Amino acid sequence: MDNTEMGERALRHALEFHPDAEITVLHVVGNPSTMLGPATTLALEDDVGDAADEAATPVFETAARIAAEYDRSVDTVVDVGHPVAAVLDAAEEADLVVIGAHSGGLADRLFVGNVSEKIVRQSPVPVTVVR
Repeated sequence: MDNTEMGERALRHALEFHPDAEITVLHVVGNPSTMLGPATTLALEDDVGDAADEAATPVFETAARIAAEYDRSVDTVVDVGHPVAAVLDAAEEADLVVIGAHSGGLADRLFVGNVSEKIVRQSPVPVTVVR
């Protein structure tokens, strides 16, 4: 789950259509890099793990608020790396992946590629893409 409307929609879908499932919300912080991009500040941190946890806090707070609306709770996991690789790794321990149709803007989709599409093509388990 990222901090977008699509991420929230995906979580709401999972909570509504899978009421008995244990749901894990995964937030992926980009690979630490000195190149320009969202992970630039992460690369400058002394403790990447702490910085990743801090970056995930608003997402996990939103996830907890949404889960509470359904009288549910969710587990949370933060990972550092490429979103596709992180989701595919997590999918190895899951029965289903629920993701938003897109997260970034047009430039992200053109230059980075569509994360959702790559996950659908490579996932070892079924994937539900929520729009």
